[in-house]
Amino acid sequence: MADFLLVHGSCHGAWCWRDLIPELTTFGHTARAIDLPSHGSDPTPVPDVTLEACQDVILKALKPETIVVGHSWGGYPVSAAAETSPDAMRGLIYLCAYVPQDGLSMIEMRKRAPRQLIGDAVEKSADGLSYSVLPNRVHELFYHDCPRDVVTYALGRLCPQAIAPQDTPLQVGENFARVPKAYIRTTDDRTIPTEYQAEMASCASADLSLTIDSSHSPFFSHPEHLAGLMHQISQRM
Repeated sequence: MADFLLVHGSCHGAWCWRDLIPELTTFGHTARAIDLPSHGSDPTPVPDVTLEACQDVILKALKPETIVVGHSWGGYPVSAAAETSPDAMRGLIYLCAYVPQDGLSMIEMRKRAPRQLIGDAVEKSADGLSYSVLPNRVHELFYHDCPRDVVTYALGRLCPQAIAPQDTPLQVGENFARVPKAYIRTTDDRTIPTEYQAEMASCASADLSLTIDSSHSPFFSHPEHLAGLMHQISQRM
């Protein structure tokens, strides 16, 4: 069985894995979710958040044979952790996530997408250090196929996202290349174009590249199905 370390995306926190964790345990796996700096219960001030700090939180949480799962922006800090300590993890799963190209920041990766889906749905803070998603756009962007209570649950927990770590280029090389990778593409995604995900999924072999007919939040909309896909990956990785 596997030990899954779940790493959230922009503006979210460990709370977003609420429904997935019990589904993974039904397969006999262990699953843990962490808050990246300034998210959830982590008290780090936004000005102090860096890509390296996000990476370090992940490295501290690793156990032998851990499979690290990165959602959305979370694909970047999990990749940074893999580049730094490739032997400290069993592999990576990108869940509708950004897979870095060497030397590019996540913001640069987002701009390379064939369609821009979220630019008009976010607003910067007055100091320019973070951004938030407009509350009236949250449902359509992240949760359009989720149970109604999820939107209420999420709106009370979404937080500002520090811009600096997402604007930091990431160098990945041989260490990153030798870590086993899987990709789960969401085919009804309104945040990261599914065709762009298909391009990034080339990081994984055919048997480790899977799809789910879901929004950007399959951990809420299809937790049982998602857990099944992750179980399959754990058997193949």
